[in-house]
Amino acid sequence: MGQIALEGMEFFAFHGYYDEEQKIGNKYGVDLYIDTDLHAAGQSDQLRETVNYEVLYRVVAEEMQAPARLLEHLGHRVLDRVLEEFPYVNGVRVSVSKFNPPLGGICHRARVTLERRR
Repeated sequence: MGQIALEGMEFFAFHGYYDEEQKIGNKYGVDLYIDTDLHAAGQSDQLRETVNYEVLYRVVAEEMQAPARLLEHLGHRVLDRVLEEFPYVNGVRVSVSKFNPPLGGICHRARVTLERRR
C-alpha cells in the first residue's frame, strides 16, 4: 500500500450557505489523499500502473466548479467522484477549506475533513 497526496490545491469558486457567498465567490483550498497499491508502479515506472495526478486534479477542479452550500457536501462529492473514477483506490481523504469565512470575526479558514474506505 501507499499514499498519493495532492496538497495545497487552490480554487476560486462560488460555494456558501448564503446566497451572497454564491454570487461573490471566495478562495478555497483542497488537500486530497489517496490510499492505493503503489507496488506495480514502483516496479514498472509506468503511469498506467498508478493514479494519474493530473486526472485527480481535474476531478477536484470539476467538483469545485459546481456550487454547493456546505463544505461537507462538496467534500462528499469529491470522495464519490474519486472512488467512481478510480475503482482500484482503497481509500480517500479530503480536506476542503474556505478562506476568510464570513463569521463576523477573524478566522483564516474553515475546514472539513472527510474520509471513506472501500
